[in-house]
Amino acid sequence: MVYVNRGEKGQIIGVFNSPQNDESQLISPQAPELLEFLGQSNRQEDIQTILTASDMAMVRVIEDLVNTLIDKGVIIFTDLPEAAQQKLVQREKIRHHLSSLENLMNEDEGLL
Repeated sequence: MVYVNRGEKGQIIGVFNSPQNDESQLISPQAPELLEFLGQSNRQEDIQTILTASDMAMVRVIEDLVNTLIDKGVIIFTDLPEAAQQKLVQREKIRHHLSSLENLMNEDEGLL
């Protein structure tokens, strides 16, 4: 996801990796209005921001693809280079930890 700032008429006037002020709005990198803005933008920073957000989403797609290929027996986890194995294991641990934290937060909400 990326953040945008809008002008008085609601048009996108800036694209950022993080909120720049209280008025910054979270938007999907695939939003048609964002793609239109980038097509008209000459600012390298705007294009780099959207490319970075897209890269982050693409990493998850590739990770899911690798896991699907492993699950279907098309490839074996140990066939992957050691560095790739380590990165996949590390990301799995991080996602598991994050999921555990989210579950704790959801359980706490029911107490009040």
